[in-house]
Amino acid sequence: MTNMTKTSVLVTGGNKGLGLETARRLGQLGWAVFLGSRDEGRGRAAADKLAAEGADVVVVPLDVTSDASVAAAVRLVRAHTDRLDVLVNNAGAPGHLVPPADATVEDIHPVFDTNVYGPVRVTHAFLPLLQAADHPRVVMVSSGAGSFSVVTDPEQPVSKMHELAYSTSKAALNMITVRYAQALPGIKFNVATPGEVANRKFAATDMNNHTGALTVTEGTDSIIRLATLGPDGPTGTFVDRLGPVGW
Repeated sequence: MTNMTKTSVLVTGGNKGLGLETARRLGQLGWAVFLGSRDEGRGRAAADKLAAEGADVVVVPLDVTSDASVAAAVRLVRAHTDRLDVLVNNAGAPGHLVPPADATVEDIHPVFDTNVYGPVRVTHAFLPLLQAADHPRVVMVSSGAGSFSVVTDPEQPVSKMHELAYSTSKAALNMITVRYAQALPGIKFNVATPGEVANRKFAATDMNNHTGALTVTEGTDSIIRLATLGPDGPTGTFVDRLGPVGW
């Protein structure tokens, strides 16, 4: 069993990018990190790197689009701990940026399967472990592209990114988070975007071919802030590293 005096966290999509940096930073705080990775080999490589830096890390093979994989992940985490303090739903898919006129259900469905159904699948499965914690928190990693206020602002670059799958999936995730927060006041549910909306900046990751102006560490600032909220912290909010983001 994991040392129960440690704060525990599961990070989905934790083998690279924002997920790996989130795991690294929380590991540095002395947390017990469950590193979720769809590819077990890449997950082990990432975990070995974190362990070499002193982190307490366990690899969790986890495909958020699979009920069986998520159920197996719950069993593995339960073998190490009887509670989960924090869940970071980070795993995401960008889709192929198909123009709306050409987009079909087949283009949109895989993105929703990862970005919408995935967080619901994982959150539902881990709710008992979260509810066993004294001060549980769930962080949904979204995007400014999921904000109506951002997408309808002609000064924002994303307003000219004409696609259906990614932005609508993140908008759905935002609403899902608010509804969880309202229904489950014993758990703090919040949304983080890894950018700076006011400055029209986003973090450099594989998803955007590392074209972002922010480092991956800067991109995780909002995630870390929400993951480390105190008992008096907010729930049902949407933030970037600078502060609140309009829905």
